[in-house]
Amino acid sequence: MPLTALIAEDEPLLAQALQAELAAAWPELRVVATARDGRSAVREALRLLPQVLFFDIRMPGLDGLGAAAELADSWPTDEAPMPQLVFVTAYDEYAARAFEAEAIDYVLKPVQPERLRKTVARLRQALAAAAPSMTPPIPPDEALERSLAQWRQVLGAAGGAPSASSSPSAPLRMIAASDAGGATVRMVPIDEVLYFEAADKYLRVLTATQEYLIRTPLKQLLPQLDADTFWQVHRAVVVRSAAIEAVHRDEAGKLHLALRGRAEKIPVSRLYAHLFRAM
Repeated sequence: MPLTALIAEDEPLLAQALQAELAAAWPELRVVATARDGRSAVREALRLLPQVLFFDIRMPGLDGLGAAAELADSWPTDEAPMPQLVFVTAYDEYAARAFEAEAIDYVLKPVQPERLRKTVARLRQALAAAAPSMTPPIPPDEALERSLAQWRQVLGAAGGAPSASSSPSAPLRMIAASDAGGATVRMVPIDEVLYFEAADKYLRVLTATQEYLIRTPLKQLLPQLDADTFWQVHRAVVVRSAAIEAVHRDEAGKLHLALRGRAEKIPVSRLYAHLFRAM
């Protein structure tokens, strides 16, 4: 079977340029689709199941980070292995963090042929290592966890999934948040917060008895939280670890958390399921 790839890039000329450079650097790779936004990228990737994804980080609507997080949770691993993930960006700060984290790779715009050849070499090596013909073969569960670990690393380097060791030097102690009516700003002690959930343009702040709203995006709030106290369990949810009462697995194999003081169940993304393995 030929190797296939999907490109997600909201600028058509840049998508064409990347595809042309890939044709020169990796002739046997077939680009099966291009998408101009994150939602389309998720839909096409799940339909075509390519081996490699080239995602622009900044796209309208769902960005590349969010699209990758959704795919990590919904990829049909019984049909195809998790793909290799490469981010394409014009922002050097993402690339610097990626290399520090030893992620598979980032490609800076405009794409340079020599730089892309290095990316292709790393992707070839990674795909060869994951090939089912390896002797001895890697058990499916272990192969999946290796892929998920790599995706956590890539997303963490780009700000999508911070590592558990990234606690701030001075964690946030108080949050200024609006009540449900929006007319009053409350000072909410961080010790009372059970979880945060991204919702449209707001971030929901949930205590045992109240709900508040703030406009700070989750990715900006995360660096201000103590990573030992608050765990990210989904791309849109961060929970207080001490409030976790139980972890439930449904018939589809998906995990949900029960929190002390809250009736609702909190979904756990596949990317973060490793946090709740039995000791």
